[in-house]
Amino acid sequence: MSMTILTVDDSRTMRDMLNLALSEAGYQVVQATDGAHGLEVLRAEKPDIVITDINMPRLDGFGFIEAVRQDPVFRRIPILVLTTESAPDKKERARQAGATGWIVKPFNAEKLVSVVRRVAA
Repeated sequence: MSMTILTVDDSRTMRDMLNLALSEAGYQVVQATDGAHGLEVLRAEKPDIVITDINMPRLDGFGFIEAVRQDPVFRRIPILVLTTESAPDKKERARQAGATGWIVKPFNAEKLVSVVRRVAA
């Protein structure tokens, strides 16, 4: 049974790249265009893992992670942050919000998949 990964990113290019990398590794991919949309897709699809950007319209990654963590159903779901941000304070804020891990863009597909496998285990 393949795992489902929700990718939340306002960049179509980034969603396409994630979809390609994760599909090729055998994952089902569902996509959302921002944090608010991400919460809708999360509840509808019940993914196994979430990968989210930080800088997005409507609801940013921090707000999205906090909202996911407040829902008892999704409290333990692994959430990976994929962002161009690499500042320690942003990482700390994501960790405080409940992020499981942090990947800096541009990402390497093999590295991404290995991080996903680690958090999925």
